[in-house]
Amino acid sequence: MKPHPQVLRLLEAVSSSPFPALDKVPAFVARRLYAERCRIVKPAAPEAQVKLIMTPGAVLLRSYRPRDSRKEDALPALVYFHGGGWTIGDLDTHDTVCRLLAQGAGCAVLSVDYRLAPESPFPAAVEDCVSATKYICKNAAAMAIDPTRIAVGGDSAGGNLAAVVSLSLKGKIAFQLLIYPATDQRLSGDSIRRNGKGYLLTRALMEKFRGYYLPRRKDYLDWRASPLLAKSLAGQPPALVLTAGFDPLIDEGREYAERLRREGVEVEYRDYPDMIHGFIVMGGVLDTANEAVADCSAALRRAFEKRISQVHA
Repeated sequence: MKPHPQVLRLLEAVSSSPFPALDKVPAFVARRLYAERCRIVKPAAPEAQVKLIMTPGAVLLRSYRPRDSRKEDALPALVYFHGGGWTIGDLDTHDTVCRLLAQGAGCAVLSVDYRLAPESPFPAAVEDCVSATKYICKNAAAMAIDPTRIAVGGDSAGGNLAAVVSLSLKGKIAFQLLIYPATDQRLSGDSIRRNGKGYLLTRALMEKFRGYYLPRRKDYLDWRASPLLAKSLAGQPPALVLTAGFDPLIDEGREYAERLRREGVEVEYRDYPDMIHGFIVMGGVLDTANEAVADCSAALRRAFEKRISQVHA
């Protein structure tokens, strides 16, 4: 198996770029470079009803509702945490993905602007994401959200945070959407050695961002940083776990899905074997990214519909 031809063209373009790799620049510069990259590769964004919300804990949320939904409709909701190694990424880099998921799944999406490292290292991001999700659960009625159908999701570092929020709020979350999640901060998987160079996300960049987020080595083993190391995953809500074949994190995502399944959790695992880490936001240049977002939307719809039947059974 080789990377998809569209991936190879993207990698060639990146390798010929005059800009430095993200691990070679300070965090504030990496954020600008990543934002520009996302702007170039994103697909067209559908219209949506969008507004900003500030929680009492001073966490900013961007709320999306499908274009044609009525304000009084109690929609299911996805609380979304953007990727970026807990260091880069923001509401804007993942705006289009959130719009596509809201429209495709027929749900509200609430994108969380959690604090970033190195300015705010672990556990700041976890605290913000848990706090924001608690706020949404508590105020669901006022936000025209069905409190029995609140899912969490995210990509990469955001997938890590989604898994941690689900573990932290056991019983309140209806579904997990984990897109190539980081689940083990020890960085010991074979796929990190196999895919750690040449596919955008490198081992060097992972180590740089880990150093920003987890300056204390002992925190690598904290389940809030490495959910794969949690004592138990039993009782977690159903999950869709996505991975990419040329991603250093593929082993971590697969292992998390396998462990969820072993502990009695309903899991759908889907690998995109010719894709690379980060592809979900690249629908402007990677057709498979659009297919993956459609797959995520369909899985959310199924989960929300199933939840209705369970609540009313």
